[in-house]
Amino acid sequence: MQQGPYRIGQIVPSSNTTMETEIPAMLTARQAIRPERFTFHSSRMRMKKVVKEELAAMDGESDRCAVELSDARVDVLGYACLVAIMAMGRGYHRQSEQRLAAHTAANGADAPVVTSAGALIDALKVIGAKKIVVVAPYMKPLTELVVDYIRHEGFEVLDYRALEIPDNLEVARHDPANLPGIVAQMDASQVDAIVLSACVQMPSLPVIAQVEAMTGKPVITAAVATTYAMLKRLELDRIVPGAGALLSGAY
Repeated sequence: MQQGPYRIGQIVPSSNTTMETEIPAMLTARQAIRPERFTFHSSRMRMKKVVKEELAAMDGESDRCAVELSDARVDVLGYACLVAIMAMGRGYHRQSEQRLAAHTAANGADAPVVTSAGALIDALKVIGAKKIVVVAPYMKPLTELVVDYIRHEGFEVLDYRALEIPDNLEVARHDPANLPGIVAQMDASQVDAIVLSACVQMPSLPVIAQVEAMTGKPVITAAVATTYAMLKRLELDRIVPGAGALLSGAY
């Protein structure tokens, strides 16, 4: 077992405030039931409005961020912006993960890289989901890009909600207490899982258990999926109290 804490690195949009809240919250909660300890480190890419042009420009900064985090010798690196990856074209998470990992290796600090986009896709596969519903904060055209990306990976999106919040800081201010009501307006009777937040900036952690109890379905979020992927790459038990089915220890 590794001595000392695991260093968790995150590449985050400059206006993101949620991934540096929810991922530490989950891994800190995990410390109550497992011996591993974690520290958290971030590098930022400029982005204020969640529009395709800003997302593409922001993604261009991810290489620099990966190098900066590898300077800190992080043990795993997460690209914490789902829509930036998905807006770059179908399957782009694979290209991004390989390129960023190559930058860490070239800097003499080889570290596994996960993207929140790839983590969400992998999480749905892990739980065996085929049919899903999706809640996203984006404007409708970007939400449709996300839905298309997920469908291209082999899933049926039976319904989705675009909350149409263009300002990224406003996304972070969206009250998670609203999410159960939004899900209640969707027909989730035939789905295998609910993607409660297809966005690392839209808070959802406090209501995951509530929505699972309400619907009887597994609930996945971008932050939960990213946490699962990080723990897997670190070869640690994928378990976090109160973070839903994926992190229950069953997978």
